[in-house]
Amino acid sequence: MNPTNASPDPTSTDPTSPDRTGTDPTSPDPTSPDRTSTGPGRRTALVVGASGITGSALVEQLTADGWEVLALSRRPATSPGVRGIAADLRDPDSLRAALAAEAPTHVFFTAWQRMPTEAENIAVNGGMVRDLLAALAHAPVQHAALVTGLKHYLGPFEAYGEGTMPDTPFHEEEPRQPTPNFYYAQEDELVAAAGRQGFTWSVHRSHTVIGHAVGNAMNIGLTLAVQATLAKELGLPFVFPGSETQWNGLTDMTDAGVLAEQMIWASTDPAGADEPFNIVNGDVFRWRWMWPRLAAHLEVPADRVVGFAGEPRPLEQQMAAYESEWPAIAAKHGLVEPDISRLASWWHTDADLGRDLEVVTDMGKSRAAGFTGYRRTEQAFADLFARYRADRLIP
Repeated sequence: MNPTNASPDPTSTDPTSPDRTGTDPTSPDPTSPDRTSTGPGRRTALVVGASGITGSALVEQLTADGWEVLALSRRPATSPGVRGIAADLRDPDSLRAALAAEAPTHVFFTAWQRMPTEAENIAVNGGMVRDLLAALAHAPVQHAALVTGLKHYLGPFEAYGEGTMPDTPFHEEEPRQPTPNFYYAQEDELVAAAGRQGFTWSVHRSHTVIGHAVGNAMNIGLTLAVQATLAKELGLPFVFPGSETQWNGLTDMTDAGVLAEQMIWASTDPAGADEPFNIVNGDVFRWRWMWPRLAAHLEVPADRVVGFAGEPRPLEQQMAAYESEWPAIAAKHGLVEPDISRLASWWHTDADLGRDLEVVTDMGKSRAAGFTGYRRTEQAFADLFARYRADRLIP
């Protein structure tokens, strides 16, 4: 299908699709073409983008729950309960070769690639979903879950917040924005493949994700930790980079762990089948309340904490002159990553905190369906900072 076609409704189901109610979970052949059998003993997860923030959280949760896990990435890693698979998501031949002998029952797609234009985002990211699922046409896939985000409501990077946006809090049943959007292309490819191959699907629309990863293009937690480290080491102020609206208004965020929990729930509970779901932590806050608390968790002296004053001060501008100091800071404290570009994603944190609009997300749909996961956002940040210290990524 053409990935730019945004006409299908991702909330609809096809009454002519194969029966998905389940059959004998004790069937002994895990490679059987029957895709409707269930049972924890037969669950094999394929996590696509396993080294990213969401993918890493999924791998941790799935292995803790006793799943067999296949972790697909360009630089795969194998660990107890996890078998790494190397493949290039932009190369259909690579995907077919890597997955020809695999038989996952559940697919968790968490990868994306940022391109210069939205047209390229659509072609590349929609194509990755299409080609990955096509390479699994032989497999006993029961469910495929896809992570997208609130740009479903806000619009793509090229037209961010420029259209007529729905009122907050955002609800899943809002119509699509009239602008092209690679999230729509990914959803369309997912739903089309589900219809062809006979599995159920779910889409998970997260807000800014807080989680553990290195070398990720959208990592607000590690970015703020690096900003705080530079402030402490160089005697700089710890300046909020965003807009007055973000400083004073309400917002929410998504912990990678609660996102993973929702994806696993939707993939194994009939109430999660063939639906899109928002996913945020469940609390709301104002950055004027959160900023000094994060500074305290990062051990920034209170007299260096600076809030919004007059206009946004983007991190890309604030930090440009100090990036060259990071290798010496890393050497001084015995840190494991001297390349600041693998730690800090200034541009993404600027985009999130620089919005001049309110972003609050409704969780009623998945709550009513039975998902009750919750995180307190301040604690999610605190836990993440502690983990980065333990990993010797920050002092």
